[in-house]
Amino acid sequence: MKKLLVELGNRSYPIYIGSDLLKQSELYTQHIKARQVVVVTNETIAPLYLDTILKNLLKFDVETVILPDGEQFKTLEYVTHIFDKLLASKFSRNATLIALGGGVIGDMGGFAAACYQRGIAFLQIPTTLLAQVDSSVGGKTGVNHPLGKNMIGAFYQPQCVIADADVLDTLDDRQLSAGLAEVVKYGLIRDAEFFEWLENNIDALLARDKQALAYAIERSCFNKAEIVAEDETETGVRATLNLGHTFGHAIETGAGYGTYLHGEAVAIGICQAADLSRRKGWLNDADVERIIGLFKKCNLPTYPPEQIDSDRFLELMAVDKKNVDGQIRLILLTKIGVATLPIDVDKILLIQTLKTYGRK
Repeated sequence: MKKLLVELGNRSYPIYIGSDLLKQSELYTQHIKARQVVVVTNETIAPLYLDTILKNLLKFDVETVILPDGEQFKTLEYVTHIFDKLLASKFSRNATLIALGGGVIGDMGGFAAACYQRGIAFLQIPTTLLAQVDSSVGGKTGVNHPLGKNMIGAFYQPQCVIADADVLDTLDDRQLSAGLAEVVKYGLIRDAEFFEWLENNIDALLARDKQALAYAIERSCFNKAEIVAEDETETGVRATLNLGHTFGHAIETGAGYGTYLHGEAVAIGICQAADLSRRKGWLNDADVERIIGLFKKCNLPTYPPEQIDSDRFLELMAVDKKNVDGQIRLILLTKIGVATLPIDVDKILLIQTLKTYGRK
């Protein structure tokens, strides 16, 4: 087992990475300070792993909330189901919430924990690659709104993150590929050596080689932990983690939540950001082809959907947390391994990307 620390002073917490961790009850029980525990999961994960968690919580008073599975259920309406259970069970502010699932469950569970009685403890047990390498680390929680993704939420740090690589055995191929999009992102924004490693080891990752997956998870979490420790609330370098996300969120919203997995939309968005970076004169053709080529090897889409035209893209991209005074601001790449902070984009170049990249 590897242990990384997200350094945030008195809110620091460990990330445990390894195999067979779900059965090691002491990993999470040491972070539970009172008897009341609620486990939040979904209909896909509950039959696979809920019993394992519950067997390790026999000395606690445990309730469960099982939500439907999918991005389309990441809403205030479904977060209310968690509040209903907490209130009906008379849970106090000393209770602990365990989020057992992918990024949607982690975001919703963390948001519920941040809000219930103005904050209760919560633990992240991510069950998808994307959640293990990205969304479970850093304390971003929240839900979607019909007009914009992740526009309602809070920064709220967990007590720990438990990333058990064994749960990836039950992850379908599409979800595995979606998680790789966020892994590739770390190489692009700050770790060129890791990007090259991914180019050379993508076949092993897709074949679910345990050693390769463990290394990719650890390297990704290391990069994320360093960034979050430096900039917890995204006033600076943490914004680079949003490479491709402004494009990607527009795709998710415009196509309808759940049509594209988050990682699929991000992969397309990063390719669009790479194209725009080339138009700025920062990346060359070979750089862009390397980026697109790696995403294709990950079995990820690289072109935007035809039904979202440039005008609709601009409308959707206007609803983004990085924007200032109505100006669309994006993360771009000056080279592979180096990302910019959010910058005001030349609208003419942006429209060229939106009108031509991946369009017939």
